[in-house]
Formats: sequence, structure tokens, C-alpha cells
Amino acid sequence: MRGKRNLAFVFPGQGSQGIGMLSALAGQGAPVRDTFTEASRVLGYDLWELTQNGPEQELNRTAVTQPALLTAGVAVWRLWQSRNGPVPALLAGHSLGEYTALVCAGVIPFAEAVSLVQDRGRAMQSAVPEGSGLMAAILGLDDEQVELICREAAEGQVVATANFNAPGQVVIAGNREAVERAMGLAGEMGAKRAIPLSVSVPSHCALMREAAQAFARRIEQVDFSNAAIPLVQNVDAVRRESGADIREALVRQLYEPVRWVDTITGMKAEGIDTIIESGPGKVLIGLIKRIHRDIRGFAVNDPPSLETALQEADK
Repeated sequence: MRGKRNLAFVFPGQGSQGIGMLSALAGQGAPVRDTFTEASRVLGYDLWELTQNGPEQELNRTAVTQPALLTAGVAVWRLWQSRNGPVPALLAGHSLGEYTALVCAGVIPFAEAVSLVQDRGRAMQSAVPEGSGLMAAILGLDDEQVELICREAAEGQVVATANFNAPGQVVIAGNREAVERAMGLAGEMGAKRAIPLSVSVPSHCALMREAAQAFARRIEQVDFSNAAIPLVQNVDAVRRESGADIREALVRQLYEPVRWVDTITGMKAEGIDTIIESGPGKVLIGLIKRIHRDIRGFAVNDPPSLETALQEADK
């Protein structure tokens, strides 16, 4: 396969899942269904059946969502490879999507990654009692304003910036009451909207430190190869190829914010002008357009979008 120095792939995280995801791509050849079959053997249940028919509440459980999104992203990547799509110069994933990037970069085998993210999800779910945490998107304020709101709203609890997704779009996470106080303060400061998110755990904040400790022990059991394609990691937007360095950053990623704006800006600085989102939905392409409008973005999640991306990536 030929490489393209101006091309990058990105992989979505939690929130991009949905019943029926990738159904239209399943008929494009063996890669999609075969990838879900491989994941199902690891998980012990039919992942394709669950993603296609639900129940939605089960798909939205963190320990299920994470392997489902990993599998979807890898399935699209394998389909891209089967069509002789060009090899990107860089990879990145948003939160959980970083594990999809690791598989596609050859850092860890797919089956190992499925088991790993299932355990990651379980560790996260067990760290915070269900219903006691919350995440919310704050729209229309700058980063410094949101950080100030979090400090004022904490009152001895945890609430902090979790995702720097795009200019004017910051996600916060923490104890439910503290996040709700921050949402109220955001409205008073002139935020356009403060939207609670449908996730079952408050990721990327101090409430995940306990999960990170448990996950650090689990991740030590996995052999990390050096990356065949460099990846830019969320926690600090640093490009890495060393397997050992990648592993260390993954543990910090659980309780530190996702620096997506810096990740995309760093890619652009390396000459990337075309980015393909591999997996269900088009959340990341929407964010990328808000970060740098001159980057061409294509989400691949059905046959027409696959054909468009294959044609455009060669330009």
C-alpha cells in the first residue's frame, strides 16, 4: 500500500455509538463482519447482534461501548486496507479511540485490544457509583472561563475540564452535583448551552484515578510494539512511536483531559491537510472543521462515504 504524507486517520470515542452502526458497510466485503466476529469470540457474546439490534441501554454501558467502538473503527480501517486505500502518515483517536489507533498502528493485536478496553471500561464503571458522576458540554465559552467555573463550582467535590474538543466547546466531568453547579454558572457567564452527556462514567477527571491504578496493573500484562505509523496521543498531543512511551501515556489519559484541539493543530503543523474519521458517525470531522477549517475531513461509515474518501485521499 502507498503512503500519503498529508493524510491522517482519526478514530472516535464514546458517544459515536448507535444501534445499526456500520450496517450499510457490512455488505462491502468480509472485513466488517469478520472483525466483529473476532471481537465476539473474545467478549463471549455476539457484538454484531448487540450493535445492530440493541438494547440501546446495554450498548451505552461503558464496558460494552468501548469494545464496540474499537471494533467498528478497526473494521473500517481493514475495509480501507482491502480497497488499497493510501496509508496515512499519522493516527490519533479521541479518548477510547486512541486504542483503535494503537491497533491500526500495529502496537497491540486487535484481540488483545478488545479484552483490554473491556477491562478498561469495567475499571472505569466500578470507580464511580452509577449515577453519581456526570459529564457536560459547555458551548460558547473559552477554555479559561470554563476552568474558572470548575474551580468555583467544586465546593470540595470534583469538577474539571475533561475534553478540549474545539474552540468554544469544552466538556467537563466530575461529581454530579458539582457538574450541575458548573452548568448553572456557565449559563450565568453567558454560555450558549450547557448540555449533560449520555455517558455512564465521568471520564478524564480525578474520579478516574482509582480506575487508572487498577488499569495500570492490567496494561502491564500487554506487550506493546513500536508503532508502524506514528500516533499523536490525547493526553499531551505528543507524537509517539515507542511502545513503552505509548503505554505510560495511556494510563494518564484516564484522569487527564483530552487535548483534541492541540492534537489536530499538531497534525496540521506536520503537513496534514486531509483527515479521515474511521468508525460510526462524524463527530470528529465536525470538531476538526471548527479547529482548522482548511483541513479536508471525510467520515467513513457507509458505502458512499467510503467511495468519496478513497477518491479524495488520492488527490
